[in-house]
Amino acid sequence: MKITSATFMRGLKGDNEILHDGIPQIAFIGRSNVGKSSMMNTLTNQRKLARTSNTPGRTQEINVFLINNTHYFLDLPGYAFARTKMKIWQKLDKLITWYLFKSEHCHTVVLLIDAEIGPTGDDIEMLEALRDANKDIIVVLNKVDKIKKSHYLTQITKLAKQLEGYMLVPFSSETRVGVEELAEALLS
Repeated sequence: MKITSATFMRGLKGDNEILHDGIPQIAFIGRSNVGKSSMMNTLTNQRKLARTSNTPGRTQEINVFLINNTHYFLDLPGYAFARTKMKIWQKLDKLITWYLFKSEHCHTVVLLIDAEIGPTGDDIEMLEALRDANKDIIVVLNKVDKIKKSHYLTQITKLAKQLEGYMLVPFSSETRVGVEELAEALLS
């Protein structure tokens, strides 16, 4: 399925009526600066739909986007390292935990992992928590264009072994690898 429309609806810092309107919600989560907002822009073919930055921790609320008038994509703040004050980081961590694990809104989660670096301890911890909460999980191996061509197959094979049992989608905002596959997986 192709994404034909994408509209920013609002930023959330807690529960809101938009989360209760019956439209399916797909959450996007990953470490700070792993490329969630860039991936969202590439996936929707809109360069400025989600705000991007080279500064980790730019997303400080749950940004809700209406996709094809049928689904919400939710761009969550990144976890792990972020250049924010401890008080703000604690609020963001609480927001992420509430939405993913305490609210009844989220069933499908797209977890972005840097394909060149591979899953960090924080990524594995998040993946296990999502699995234990019975979420439908799609793992996006983001930034595959950063992997040296001579190491690509070895790295993807290694990641497939580390993340066995999960749907994996290699993705690149730069080369648009994985755009159609991810859209199909999310919206079909």
